[in-house]
Amino acid sequence: MADAAVYTLATAAASEIDIRKSRFIGIVMPVANRPDAMLELERIRTEHRSATHVCWALLAGGQSGMSDDGEPSGTAGRPMMEVLRHHQLDGVLAAVVRYYGGIQLGAGGLVRAYTEAVATALKQTERVLRVAMTELVLTLPYADEAHLRRWLQQHDYQLLDSRHDALVQLRIRLPAAGLDAARQALSCLSPTHSEQPADDAA
Repeated sequence: MADAAVYTLATAAASEIDIRKSRFIGIVMPVANRPDAMLELERIRTEHRSATHVCWALLAGGQSGMSDDGEPSGTAGRPMMEVLRHHQLDGVLAAVVRYYGGIQLGAGGLVRAYTEAVATALKQTERVLRVAMTELVLTLPYADEAHLRRWLQQHDYQLLDSRHDALVQLRIRLPAAGLDAARQALSCLSPTHSEQPADDAA
């Protein structure tokens, strides 16, 4: 059975809803990882210093997480996470800024409010298919560099970095699904090249 498609967001988006005098500002955005998401949350908190709560949910593979930020347990982060899961999203941060209006909503009311805030924000942007990418560091002779750079352009693979010492070192990004075919092509283009995952080369 084929894996279910996974999506991210084309752009960040925000929307605001008012429920019984409380303002709920829903914010959704694509993020690469948890550290990037935490930076975005810090920016949101700085922008909304007087907010009562800044709750969030992050779907980012093994780096996912959520926070009720002082709301009753399970009334904010979890329902926000469920909205992201329902839309088959990954690499997405959802945050909801709440300015309390003086009227308590109860647990059920909070769940509905945080769910609606994220769902409304998602309507302001588009889902795009998320393609798993991988990075390689290639080490090769100078004589093979021009051929390899042409091959990268032909396949629309990204050249992230290059170093020129005794040998040429190229850091590239390509779709993970095409890795085996790419390795076969690299063996022909540069028979003496070596490669390693970018994480190992750091």
